[in-house]
Amino acid sequence: MALTPKVIYEDKDVLVLNKPAGLVVHADGKTKEANVSDWVLENYPKMKDVGEPTVLQNGETILRPGIVHRIDRETSGILLLAKNQKAFEFLKKQFQDRTIEKTYLAFVNGELKNKKGVIDKPIGRSSTDFRRWTCGKGARGELRDAVTAYTTLETGKGFSLVEVHPKTGRTHQIRVHFKFIQHPVLGDSLYAPKLGYALGFERLALHAFQIKFMLPSGKEMSVEAPLPADFKKAVKLLSFKK
Repeated sequence: MALTPKVIYEDKDVLVLNKPAGLVVHADGKTKEANVSDWVLENYPKMKDVGEPTVLQNGETILRPGIVHRIDRETSGILLLAKNQKAFEFLKKQFQDRTIEKTYLAFVNGELKNKKGVIDKPIGRSSTDFRRWTCGKGARGELRDAVTAYTTLETGKGFSLVEVHPKTGRTHQIRVHFKFIQHPVLGDSLYAPKLGYALGFERLALHAFQIKFMLPSGKEMSVEAPLPADFKKAVKLLSFKK
């Protein structure tokens, strides 16, 4: 069965989707796999010209209908879209001003000692792998500020369940920062390939759980994406209460 997103909130201006792990947000020009953008075009054709298209390295222009931000292929959870251009600009400014609050849940390797923490470390391109980003030694090019706050919810059996609040929106930010503090996200084949999988996961153990933002109407919104089956299984395996 093809992976498809589920609508968890919708009004005349915005669409909030719950993206399953394994589904890419938009095409990369290299493959013809299913993606969120194509699903939106099929189900919401009026959103075709909303937002900003992307020009790929090969010169191909890819439509990104209403997509204001993105999450990684293997990350599940919330994706916020605009249904018209006015709403797109309104949401885009909130992301730029960092007034949108995002909450992720993640299982990380190792048992974190601190109940709360803030990782404040600029991120740049890796000097050894073009697919990766890094902080500290080995970063190249422009270093961009990146701040990630976290709360440790549970620890045990060599793992921790954390609630993560990225204050900035850098590519792979959560993955890079937790690798930096030597507690990489479980199942991260790019940043911690030698650790493999555990707790029943067969993908990156990262879920975009909640988003808080302002609607164009002025109303404050808070939307949550239910935990996927693999997260529920991992919680049960470790007998966590959450």
